[in-house]
Amino acid sequence: MTVEPTVYVIEDDQVNRELMRDLFESVDLKVFLFESGNQFLDAMPVSGPGCILLDVRMPGISGLDLQTIVAKESRDLPVIIVTAHGDTQMAVRAMKEGAFDFIEKPINNQILLDTVNKALEESAILGKEILEQTEIQSRLDLLTPRENDVLLMIAKGKLNKQIAFDLGITQRTVEVHRARVMEKMQAKTVADLLRTVMSLESFSGKP
Repeated sequence: MTVEPTVYVIEDDQVNRELMRDLFESVDLKVFLFESGNQFLDAMPVSGPGCILLDVRMPGISGLDLQTIVAKESRDLPVIIVTAHGDTQMAVRAMKEGAFDFIEKPINNQILLDTVNKALEESAILGKEILEQTEIQSRLDLLTPRENDVLLMIAKGKLNKQIAFDLGITQRTVEVHRARVMEKMQAKTVADLLRTVMSLESFSGKP
């Protein structure tokens, strides 16, 4: 089932919020409005697909602080920063800290729609990557401590004989562990195995 992408507008000015809602709904985009960062956090979605349109200057939690929280909690929700003229330095800082893009007020509707559509495409890509990483991690969690040891040594390029010596076990035992690792990780070849685990950000066997 395909989840409908959502635009989350966080803007303290009611008129601007409603204008953005009307714009997005005119192109059949689902939109939720929030008047503050705190209100958004109370209802914050865990994941996308979607994007966040964030006014950098708001009462309560600042736009930059909110962006930091979103980056940690919802990695597949790109943040588009909206700034008033003269806030460019703040926008640049936001970009350095992971914002998808920034738009200056007064907002050009076509530029806004184009930017949001690109952010939604990015969200879909990120969501797929996160799903794949979660699946790989679930396979990795099935490994016993000894199988994990063998996997780490395979990742370092060690042969069965070297692994057996380092772990103080027989070569035959290494072969058994290796076969179980391949089966649990759903890998057909060693290259396939390494490509899979190296794509996992948390894998400790990276060179």
